[in-house]
Amino acid sequence: MSCRMLVLLLPLIATLGLLPIAAGAQPAPGAPPAVGVVRAQRQQITQTDEFIGRIQAVNRVALMARVTGFLEKRLFTEGTEVKKDALLYQIEQPPFQAQVDANKANVDQLAAQHRNAQISLDRAQDLAAKSAGPQANVDSALAAERALAAQIEGAQAQLKTAQINLDYTEIYAPIDGRITSTALTEGNVVSPTSGTLATIVSQDPMYVVFSIAQRTGLDLRNRYAAKGGFAAVVIKLRLPDGRIYGSEGNLDYVSPTVAENTDTLTLRGTIPNPVLPGMQAGQVGSRELGDGEFVTVLLEGVQPIEVLGIPRAAILSDQQGDYVYVIDAQGKAQIRRIQLGQSTPTTAVVTSGLSEGELVISEGLQRVRPGEAVSAGPASPAPAVSPADAQGGGAQRPPSTTGSATSGGSQP
Repeated sequence: MSCRMLVLLLPLIATLGLLPIAAGAQPAPGAPPAVGVVRAQRQQITQTDEFIGRIQAVNRVALMARVTGFLEKRLFTEGTEVKKDALLYQIEQPPFQAQVDANKANVDQLAAQHRNAQISLDRAQDLAAKSAGPQANVDSALAAERALAAQIEGAQAQLKTAQINLDYTEIYAPIDGRITSTALTEGNVVSPTSGTLATIVSQDPMYVVFSIAQRTGLDLRNRYAAKGGFAAVVIKLRLPDGRIYGSEGNLDYVSPTVAENTDTLTLRGTIPNPVLPGMQAGQVGSRELGDGEFVTVLLEGVQPIEVLGIPRAAILSDQQGDYVYVIDAQGKAQIRRIQLGQSTPTTAVVTSGLSEGELVISEGLQRVRPGEAVSAGPASPAPAVSPADAQGGGAQRPPSTTGSATSGGSQP
């Protein structure tokens, strides 16, 4: 054999030599695939429903001018928190003070005339009692006295109105809260038609308002009515950055009517919004929640409930719905159609289709075929993660006998 032929045959000889080794690396034909299984068992979970909500101030006041005049002073810093009864705006006062003084002088003048009329009336009555004067004089004096008394009452009313208008030249904060920027600055003429000068929104506590579908509302009512209604749930918030807000709130209002265009109910909760540690009220970012902010509302049951749970990794889905593989008495994998309820990041709650104690395949599902035998072994435990990651919703929680069941309920 020539050297050229030997060179051409060497790759073929090497390939044939490796074939027995590669064949020996494959599993024996007909060996059942290895899978990890868990036993369906009952466990305690806390039911949680998620909705999209918006933070809303409990009190909101639009400041408006009630008299017409030049705006002389603005006595607040825009964007800061102001206290109730703090002076915010001052409108020029001299014209209104002059009107008060003029009305006061008019009242004094009429009071002097009324005193003279009373003296004339007393004299006429004395003369009439002694038959020294006619009764007509008494009647005239009485009419004059009554007329002046009525004029005094009218003048006092005008004085009171002038004093009210003078008081309106100073605009005070009616509530504690954070104030917006001013719409008009010093030197401008303001009047009742000028619109809102600034708005004050209260800061602590805050409302969180969210909408739920009518069907979801019925489910919540049926779930919690027997457990105390509003008192059976607490409100937690997930902030836009994924963090869980540190304070819990209470549900305090459910709309008595259903929105016709969306078939939804409006719910409202109250939640604290204290000043953050190390900061002062009014500083930028001194409070966690802001009016108008979007948040995720977690409506959580106070008392845990017992459910039938399996790992979420065991759940498969197709066009017919959710299903799992269970192992029958002959050690074969069988499809079992199930209905799911609320679930935690690691646990799927099964409401129907599965019995307690059944073995469910949670690992090696890609190797399972319906009706074929499998080699079952205990499934690996889920990896442990920090509570912060679990609350943020971005990681799996470690297995626990008590979880938090979550269902989506975003606003339509």
